[in-house]
Amino acid sequence: MRTEAEMMSLIVHIAQNDERIRAVCMNGSRTNDKVPKDVLQDYDIVYLVTDIESFRRNPGWIDDFGERIILQTPEDMSLFPPQLGGRFSYLMLFLDGNRIDLQLVPIEQKEKYCREDKLTTIIMDKDSCLPVISPPSDEDHWVKKPTVEFYNDCCNEFWWVSTYVAKGLWRGEILFAQEHLGQIRKMLIQMLEWQVGIETGFSVSIGKCGKYLEGFLSEESWGHILSTYADGRYETVWQALFSMCHFFDQTALTVGQKLNYIYPFQYDRRVYTYLEHLHVSPANG
Repeated sequence: MRTEAEMMSLIVHIAQNDERIRAVCMNGSRTNDKVPKDVLQDYDIVYLVTDIESFRRNPGWIDDFGERIILQTPEDMSLFPPQLGGRFSYLMLFLDGNRIDLQLVPIEQKEKYCREDKLTTIIMDKDSCLPVISPPSDEDHWVKKPTVEFYNDCCNEFWWVSTYVAKGLWRGEILFAQEHLGQIRKMLIQMLEWQVGIETGFSVSIGKCGKYLEGFLSEESWGHILSTYADGRYETVWQALFSMCHFFDQTALTVGQKLNYIYPFQYDRRVYTYLEHLHVSPANG
């Protein structure tokens, strides 16, 4: 596997030798000193360029980065409608295990781009045209204090969608049930994020998909989360659902008390009774 020094040297070398590339920036986990370092971290690179279309017309230019296992260009895919506003990205996983997520940004967007993410760092600026930016910080990714509306919506979504899980189980529709079990778990993780935010003064990030959440929870709480992941058996999905309901109830009540928000008890009492009823009712009875 190529080292970080080798990868960065290659990224800079390609930019130096292409007049269309006027600046190079990096963001993501490799610029965040709070993130544990490992060899599988992506290189989140941005080339600020003068002519994006010329790159797109001749895609072979990315071969200089090395032989790839797989490539994805989301802006060319029907599955993912373009959302980058004239930008273009190449997601590249190489044979040696390194990965570069490379985004081309029109040089005209330099001011906007440099203000979008506080984890951005400037690697090269051929024309000294980029604005001065602060040292990288993950502040933009810190857990945000919820408004009372966000808190209430999270509670409502959890209890509302939990009824879909039960309905799917009662009908014998395991895929439907599992899909919605995952949706309510997102609400549980959101509530746990807010709990961590309260405990840390809303000054930390727990990472994408809550990947750093374990480090902020007790062993017991982490065990509760793991208990919400079920296998393909109906009864284990029921137990995961009930485990999640109990943990959400406990967590949301604590968060509400800390923020002086009123937990909607009418949801959990009535909905939980409904879930228990379906659990013991004969299918299609």
